[in-house]
Amino acid sequence: MSEVIIGRNAVLEALKSGREIEKITLAKGAEGSVKQIAARAREKRIPIYYSEKKRMDKTASGGAHQGVIAVGSDHRYCTVDDILDRARERGEDPFIVVLDGLEDPHNLGAIMRTAECAGVHGIVIPKRRSVSVTETVAKTSAGASEYMLCARVTNIAAELEKLKERGIWTAACDMGVDMYYDRDLTGPLAVVIGGEGTGINRLVKEKCDFTVSIPMKGRISSLNASNAAAVLIYEVVRQRNIYEKQR
Repeated sequence: MSEVIIGRNAVLEALKSGREIEKITLAKGAEGSVKQIAARAREKRIPIYYSEKKRMDKTASGGAHQGVIAVGSDHRYCTVDDILDRARERGEDPFIVVLDGLEDPHNLGAIMRTAECAGVHGIVIPKRRSVSVTETVAKTSAGASEYMLCARVTNIAAELEKLKERGIWTAACDMGVDMYYDRDLTGPLAVVIGGEGTGINRLVKEKCDFTVSIPMKGRISSLNASNAAAVLIYEVVRQRNIYEKQR
């Protein structure tokens, strides 16, 4: 199967990452970064086609393609071992984001973008009842999906057990007593974020070592999943930076 990648930035990052691209369609008369995309495509000997905007709108199913549409191979998922290998290669303690039942592709894309910027080593998602890496995810991630390792596993709870056996602490983001800024988030860590509305599955939460909460002072009782992930991801970054300076 092939995947449609839409948007200038998403397609450009796909080209930079070395991902296999079957063809690229450009809007007639498009300027700016489209020329850079065309040049890279020619270097890689990727076929380039030119089309009218209306036809491209139909191909993109209403998405904001910005005059650029690529057809690439399906997203290449990795294994959890690949994520741990990346941490080892960087000489860092593993930092993993586990998403339990996330269904909105915009949330996954936003989380991938934050994770890539913050140096997260990889994301873990379930194979069933969860969003996968689609063109919408790629577009929302602003190209980060091309660099962020993503593993799909059969059972999130079982995978958390395996991570714990390898010395990685697991933290569930959910309502509880401990605020995220009061817990030690340094060292090998997997942060678990629940799905929209449903939160973290009970069994998955029971497998976690501890729970961290984000204070809610307004009338709405929860944050968007991608916002909650961003808060926790950068708290881990903050604590790790302080720890490194004190060593």
